[in-house]
Amino acid sequence: QILYLKPPWTLANLLKCYKKHWMAVFGYVVPRSLLSTIECLYKHLCTGKPVDSSTVRILLQESKKLLHAFSSRSDYNGVLPQAYAEVNKLYQTLTEVRGALVGSDSEQDLSEDIMVLSENAVCEKMEAMTPNLQNSEEKKLQPSSHVAQENRHQEIWSVLEGAWNTINLYSIEIFQKLDPNTVTVTAKSLFEEAFLGLQKLLAAVNDIREGISR
Repeated sequence: QILYLKPPWTLANLLKCYKKHWMAVFGYVVPRSLLSTIECLYKHLCTGKPVDSSTVRILLQESKKLLHAFSSRSDYNGVLPQAYAEVNKLYQTLTEVRGALVGSDSEQDLSEDIMVLSENAVCEKMEAMTPNLQNSEEKKLQPSSHVAQENRHQEIWSVLEGAWNTINLYSIEIFQKLDPNTVTVTAKSLFEEAFLGLQKLLAAVNDIREGISR
């Protein structure tokens, strides 16, 4: 009934509405931390900047994360599962294409992915350890402790799903390189990059496990 922008919407309109109404509306439906996903999608899809294959893959992962979060509320008459399936198909296709392209560009993309993973792990650790104003505001705004606990569970689920998606991504890279039909001399360095990425991810997952234990 009260909207920042009226329909029909473009993608840019929708993302602007998400940002405008996030604290008052959407933050009560999905984890508030997903605002960073909205901002990431808007930055890369609605500002006219060129996007490389590595960024596209990150955007598809972020889109899947957002759709999964809203699936806990409703399937929206079957539209949401269909959208998720299409985004997932795009993601798988891109992964297969990248696996077939062996060279310096692919190696650089994978290194960038590892850097993004490391940065995200640091950010998540800081968010978990540092009490901030937003958290205190959330406690005041939550109608009950049950709702607050439910939102926390969704946030934890989102972090763990992100870890799983990254494990899946690197595993695909490695198993594609293990295929005798595709392994070449030039593929060796890319395989090693993926393996090193999994080692870094293992350390991040261990940190999460220790946090849960505490």
